[in-house]
Amino acid sequence: MSALTLISDNIFDIFIILMWSMVVFVPILVGVILAVYGDRKIWAAVQKRKGPNVVGPFGLFQVPADGLKYIFKEIIIPDGADKILFIFAPILTFSLAIAAWSVIPVQAGAVLSNINVGILYIFAISSLGVYGILIAGWSSNSKYPFFGALRSAAQMVSYEVSIGFVIVTVLMCVGSLNLTDIVLAQKKIWFVIPLFPMFVVFFISALAETNRPPFDLPEAESELVAGYQTEYSAIPFVLFFFGEYANILLMCSLTTILFLGGWLPPLDITPFNMIPGFIWFLLKLIFVFYMFAMVKAFVPRYRYDQLMRLGWKVFLPVSLAAVVLTSSILFFFNLAPDLI
Repeated sequence: MSALTLISDNIFDIFIILMWSMVVFVPILVGVILAVYGDRKIWAAVQKRKGPNVVGPFGLFQVPADGLKYIFKEIIIPDGADKILFIFAPILTFSLAIAAWSVIPVQAGAVLSNINVGILYIFAISSLGVYGILIAGWSSNSKYPFFGALRSAAQMVSYEVSIGFVIVTVLMCVGSLNLTDIVLAQKKIWFVIPLFPMFVVFFISALAETNRPPFDLPEAESELVAGYQTEYSAIPFVLFFFGEYANILLMCSLTTILFLGGWLPPLDITPFNMIPGFIWFLLKLIFVFYMFAMVKAFVPRYRYDQLMRLGWKVFLPVSLAAVVLTSSILFFFNLAPDLI
């Protein structure tokens, strides 16, 4: 009887885990579909084209049709590739992209896991993401994917340093590593106003962190065909693609939380307070993503030496100086938050 009870309890626990996984996965899946559609529409508008407009009303079914096409394609693994690692790489990237969303609060109390070190959790997950790209480039046994993986690793490490120092300036103003506390600390003023230079550094670093143009050197088609994704097709390619856009939306939501007040309205007045918090969060996330898309539409690609120079010779000293300046102002004007 005890064995049956144990088995039933384990099955119930697995069912609960799967249910919570779907609660996180389904909104992200819908968000990725809309993000890809929005990307295409924004680029088309800038270049005076139509964009998706045939498959479904206003072309809304174009992205699901593309995904369905990849599902029925054949998974091709090169003869010289390490087959286990070749398949494991996109799964790792996809899993980490989903896992990072578990601590993102879209409204007061609306978060899967409200841990006290939420910002460190996201920083750790984003740091692990580079391993999926490295494994993909190495296991493909091809020079172009390998070069793309090395570029991506160096790029992500370089700009994560700047992102880390930017986050430190925000944390000094809050006194907590909890993402909900960071949002609530912006009731009087959003951090984008006093920390505007750090907002700019964070936004540009987020572009580099997610391999978005003008920092898409790991996938530069004129040099590396498709970078670390060159040898991938069908579902493994979709997993990489999904992970990339899930990370883009994650950085947009993190920008919203750190600098734009999360789910808080612009003004603490009755008309704005009547709108649910998650609506404000989504509107801000869409605005940040729009800026991501517009950068791709009109900013030319950097050379790789320019990319490295910007990260190590400009953003690193600027972010370090910002940490010193912010801590000095908080100390001399007695503005530092009380730590519990």
